[in-house]
Amino acid sequence: MAEGENRFSAEERAAMAQRAEELRSTKGLKGAAKLAKELEACGDAIDALSGVDGDLARAVHRIVGAEAPQLDPKTFYGFPAYAADGKVVLFVQPASKFDTRYPTLNFTDEARLDDGALWPTSFAVVEVTDAVIAHIRDLVAAAVA
Repeated sequence: MAEGENRFSAEERAAMAQRAEELRSTKGLKGAAKLAKELEACGDAIDALSGVDGDLARAVHRIVGAEAPQLDPKTFYGFPAYAADGKVVLFVQPASKFDTRYPTLNFTDEARLDDGALWPTSFAVVEVTDAVIAHIRDLVAAAVA
C-alpha cells in the first residue's frame, strides 16, 4: 500500500468514529445512568433502521427482552447490541451499514454457542419469518445458558 493511502473504507472509518463516540458518550457515567444512555442509543439505532434491517433489529430486541433480560442493550460500532457485564454477547449488523446483501445476527465469543470444534457465530437474515424468529430465540437462549 502506498504511503498515505488509507487502508479502511469510508464505511469502516465511519464505524470506527461511531464507536469512539459511543465510548465518549458514556464516559464518566455509572450504573443506571450509563445503562439508560446505552438503552436509548440502542433504541435510536433500531429506530433508524428500515426494511429487513429494522425487522431483524426489532425482533432481536423483543427476543432478548424475553429470553435474556440479563443482557443490557447498547450499541457496538453503531449496531444494536446486547452485553453481559459490559461485554457484547450479540449484535445486529444492518445491511445498510456496509451496503451488503443482507443483515446479520452475530454472536461474540462471550456467547455460549460452543458445539464441538466448529460452530457458526454469524447468521445472514434475508427475511424475518416465524421460523427465523424461533431460530433466533433458540440461539439467544443458548448464548446465555
